[in-house]
Amino acid sequence: MAQHNTLGKAGEEAAARYLEQNGYTIRDRNWRKNHLELDIVATKHEELVIVEVKTRSNTDYIEPQDAVNWQKIRRIVVAADAYIKHFRLDIPVRFDILTVVGEPGTFKIEHIKDAFYPPMF
Repeated sequence: MAQHNTLGKAGEEAAARYLEQNGYTIRDRNWRKNHLELDIVATKHEELVIVEVKTRSNTDYIEPQDAVNWQKIRRIVVAADAYIKHFRLDIPVRFDILTVVGEPGTFKIEHIKDAFYPPMF
């Protein structure tokens, strides 16, 4: 497995642990439907939380959250819509970004709640 894939997988593991330690219930990880994907789908206080995880070894070139551009946001929102319809959910939805920076065992995690709102298509 390529080094960036290993780092990304470790980052998602750390992100899931962080969420669980902070009272979130993980519904799904790496949920896929056709070409759509959601990193983590969780719930807390009767709210569905769609979490995009961005893992980087450092922030020398770009902050992890800056990699979530409007195209990525659109794909996440479309995937979230598919998820909600698939499971027939009727609860409020929030979109968060979890940034995971460093190396496994020493990750620094930042949780950006309400990182973006669904754009109007």
